Amino acid sequence: MPLQSPPAMSVPAPAVPIRAQYGWGYAGPDGEGVGTLSLLLEPYSGRLVLELHAPGERLVLLEGDRASGYHLQVPRQKLDQRAPSLSQLPLPFLPQVSSVEALLRLLRTGEGVGVSVTKKDATGPLKLHWQGKDARGKDEQVWLDRKRWEESR
Repeated sequence: MPLQSPPAMSVPAPAVPIRAQYGWGYAGPDGEGVGTLSLLLEPYSGRLVLELHAPGERLVLLEGDRASGYHLQVPRQKLDQRAPSLSQLPLPFLPQVSSVEALLRLLRTGEGVGVSVTKKDATGPLKLHWQGKDARGKDEQVWLDRKRWEESR
C-alpha cells in the first residue's frame, strides 16, 4: 500500500501594508479639537506608524513593531514611553487596542469597545464614533472620517 502524503496546508498570504488617513474630531475634559490621523499598518510584522495632528501641531507619534516594541510620544503631555506591546501604552484620543491587528479590525469593521460605525461603504467604515473614558475616568468622544485607504500589493 503506497504511503500518502499529508494534505497540503494552505498558508494564508501575508497581510498587505495599509496606508490610511482620517479626519478626526475630539470632545473631552481637555476641550475640543480637530485634525488629521495618518497611519501605516503592516499586520504581518506588527509595524505601526501613527501620527495625530491638529492644525500646526503634531499631538501624537506612535511607531514600532512587534519585534522591537513601540514608542509613544505625546509632547503636550510630556509623555515619552516605550513598551513591548501596544496594549501596554496609553493611546490618547483612541480606544485601547492590544495589537496592530486589533487596530486594523477596529478601522476595517468598527470592532472595539465603545466604537460605533455611523457610515460605511464597500471598503468598510467611512465614519466611526468612539465614546469612552480618558486616563482620569472622564468622558471623551472621538469621531473619525476616512479620507484615504490604500492597500499596497
